[in-house]
Amino acid sequence: MTSNATIEFWFDPVCPWAWMTSRWIDEVHRLRPETNVTWRVMSLAILNEGRNNTHAEAHQRMLLTCKVAAGVDAELGNDRVKALYDALGTRIHVGERRDDDVLAESVAEAQVPAEFVERAQSGEFDELLQASHRSGIDLVGEDVGTPIIAVDGVAFFGPVISPAPKGNMALQLFDGVVAAAGYDGFFELKRSRTRGPQFD
Repeated sequence: MTSNATIEFWFDPVCPWAWMTSRWIDEVHRLRPETNVTWRVMSLAILNEGRNNTHAEAHQRMLLTCKVAAGVDAELGNDRVKALYDALGTRIHVGERRDDDVLAESVAEAQVPAEFVERAQSGEFDELLQASHRSGIDLVGEDVGTPIIAVDGVAFFGPVISPAPKGNMALQLFDGVVAAAGYDGFFELKRSRTRGPQFD
């Protein structure tokens, strides 16, 4: 059992699978508060740039949100990034909203100054987003999506889960990821998804 792991979690707010995995990490942290979790933003729009992707338009629409998150991370810190992600994800995934008010409402709820949106629109946070995105990709490699999770510096794409496990099952899954991270020769484990994201 690992109780003091250092976790880094890269997310794009638009990704429902990242949201599911983030709820699992929340549960792990709730049960093992000594774990150290750092929330980092990445962008599916950046990841899929130049590729033929059916979700490219949706990813581009969320690019501004990712830029805001990068600015918040740099200037306001990890707690504000997490608060912003929670506010966004609750609206986008649980509330099934894609309207233009989602970002403004989420920024207000997370107690982030509204000027961060204007600064993101001006391009001020572009390099910060690129750097945050690249820090995850450099750890795990190019052939991935979101989420990326790093445990004690060893990174994986995923896990892709639905629904997010609770209680002892959440800890069992986490300990399995930690065990996989402990073996340098472990690279991939996958099966076809048989269900979509279950947010309840």
